[in-house]
Amino acid sequence: MTRLQPLFEKILLSGLSLGLAGCATAFQSARAAQASDAAATAAIRQVLTTQTAAWNRGDIPGFMEGYWKSDSLVFLGRKGPTYGWQQTLDNYKKSYPDAAAMGQLDFSGLRVTVLNPDAAQVIGRWHLARPVAGDVQGHFLLVMRRVDGKWVVAADHTNSQ
Repeated sequence: MTRLQPLFEKILLSGLSLGLAGCATAFQSARAAQASDAAATAAIRQVLTTQTAAWNRGDIPGFMEGYWKSDSLVFLGRKGPTYGWQQTLDNYKKSYPDAAAMGQLDFSGLRVTVLNPDAAQVIGRWHLARPVAGDVQGHFLLVMRRVDGKWVVAADHTNSQ
């Protein structure tokens, strides 16, 4: 055995140990990210559930609590973009003057994709059951942001069929 062989074995073992430690750290990081994504997804779904409940009781201001209360909020609908929380609220009130016009809201086919710890997108389908005014439905794409620890809709692109 040469004098370099024990040194080589130590270096090899050290390298393997570091490699395994790196793999373990990467695995732990991936698991933490999955847990964080799952928590974000659950929180985002809760925002939508709370919005649905507010809408179905005729509470547009309560529904708007799920939106970012900022002039940077953007709602993109049939009439083009609307900027700002207050303008979006005013448009909802104008378009849905009473509970009959609002109907009963249902979201389905929700697909939440967490983009980073403070941003996500949601794709889904909406349906308003309105016995008097007639049902309407369509699809939406939401950009969600975590602002001050709370998930809110920062951008809403909704279409109707």
